[in-house]
Amino acid sequence: GGPSSFLNGSGAVGGSLNMITKLANRDEDTFEGRVSYGRYDTMETSVGFNKALNSGDGPRHYARLDYSRTSTNGYIDRQENGAGNLAFSLLSDINDQLSHTLAIEYLEEKEDSPYWGTPVLQPAVGTLHIDKHNRFNNYNVEDGRYEQRTRWLRSITDYRIDDSNQLRNTFYHYNGQRDYRNLEVYRYNPGNTAIARSGGYRQRHDQEVNGNRVELTHQGQLFGLASDWAFGVDYNRNQQTAYPLSKGAFDSIDPNGFQPDHFLDIPGMDAPRAKGRSTNTNTTAGFVENRTRLTDQLSLVTALRYDHIDFDVVDHVTRAKLNRRWDAFTGRLGLVYDLTSNISLYTQYSTSAEPPGGSLTGASISQVGDFDLSTGRQVEVGSKFDFLDGRGSATAAAYRIVRKNISVPSSTVPNTTEQAGQQTSTGIELAASFKVTPKLLAAGNFSWVNAEYDEFNETIGGVVYSRKGKTPVNIPDRVANLWLTYDLAPGWQVGADARYVSSVYANTANTQWVPSYTVYGLSMTHDLDQHVQLSARLRNLTDEVYARFIHQTNTQYYLGEPRSLEVAVQWRY
Repeated sequence: GGPSSFLNGSGAVGGSLNMITKLANRDEDTFEGRVSYGRYDTMETSVGFNKALNSGDGPRHYARLDYSRTSTNGYIDRQENGAGNLAFSLLSDINDQLSHTLAIEYLEEKEDSPYWGTPVLQPAVGTLHIDKHNRFNNYNVEDGRYEQRTRWLRSITDYRIDDSNQLRNTFYHYNGQRDYRNLEVYRYNPGNTAIARSGGYRQRHDQEVNGNRVELTHQGQLFGLASDWAFGVDYNRNQQTAYPLSKGAFDSIDPNGFQPDHFLDIPGMDAPRAKGRSTNTNTTAGFVENRTRLTDQLSLVTALRYDHIDFDVVDHVTRAKLNRRWDAFTGRLGLVYDLTSNISLYTQYSTSAEPPGGSLTGASISQVGDFDLSTGRQVEVGSKFDFLDGRGSATAAAYRIVRKNISVPSSTVPNTTEQAGQQTSTGIELAASFKVTPKLLAAGNFSWVNAEYDEFNETIGGVVYSRKGKTPVNIPDRVANLWLTYDLAPGWQVGADARYVSSVYANTANTQWVPSYTVYGLSMTHDLDQHVQLSARLRNLTDEVYARFIHQTNTQYYLGEPRSLEVAVQWRY
């Protein structure tokens, strides 16, 4: 996300997820890879080749092939996962001005008996706890399943008009199919002697995205000042169809010894697959960004984006249809000031807009009909600086984010959302690294945030509750990390790390919360030569039992990984 679509995608304030895959390049031929093995038979194998296919005059071609495979038996009983990813790209320099990149990726993943969390002990009020004796139990059915198959195709054409102007056209295609077949909800009885299982859920997602983006960059002058521009248009069509089937109560089991049973033992789950609803989201966007140097030290950054969103949803059960259209202008205004060669200051104001539920929405007709466009605005100030002759570097930022009409998970109805009127987040982020001695490096970061609902009336059991002033679920107000690395000898390095996460609320009423936790780790690396490195990493040194996530509707811990050791060899030639 981010208002600068040609840099970071589109639509959101507060952060961005930038997925960068390796593409063929003009560097020297390379062969690189990594093989690792860890506790719970966790294995990874990944290899990549980059090679020039020809030389001499005329068109030049470069190819890259990457393959990776991961698998694990999982630290939860019966949970096994395997995933394979294959990527190929071909870069062709047609002439000095024109080049083309074709990139193709395919991913296939399968998880047996996926883990949907560990139920908390009753009464579920105040600090939530689990039965640590049964921390590795998997209450899903024996043949629970999650699978996904995706392909991603990009055709990227770059044309250098002259030294100041470049044109890029990117056609992209994504196709994904995801299948779920699980029993997902588990709850202790009042005496904590039995667990009621419910929430049988079978669904398929068919999704396809096709789009094209054209971008023009220009380096020039504006009123005699150095000024860089980027212009672009983007059109994409996101089609999704869901095939849902869900059931309620199934059985009650003894957590100290039980048979997981099978998915088809759940009444009604053998029904033929049928379409539930389909959505089509057509987005047409235009954007422009500028960076102008007002002085040698001060730069002005501006961006403006227009989105026309046409959203259709069809309910195949009731045969009802609905169409919604939205138009949104978003943008960014910022200043960057180089106080010295080692210190820069910046400030920024940005806005955002996105459809209800985001780009992967499975929203129902009633939801889309009642929901408004989600909007946001963000103000941020910060600094980046080096100190003590380059021995240290640091960043600091303070921000305030206001989001309106945002979708939040329902507290009572699984796999559905409600719309909150407004949420505000105010926070600071600090990060630094410092060379304590020529051999000892210390690095760390700290973040604090105060997030709360300003407007949110939640309906539970027909009663409306105001959540004004409450903190959203799963948001810690403090997170801190620390790393230490020490060079024992040439080619040998040891390290230690620590991560702290404060407690989080488990419900919107803020009457349930999950304790804070701290996990520690150790590592060692050894360079066999300039090409090959061996490493060992010990995670969760103290075997801390902690919840890395809490399921809001089901009130279930998603437990973090226990103590585990991983060894790896990595090479690059």
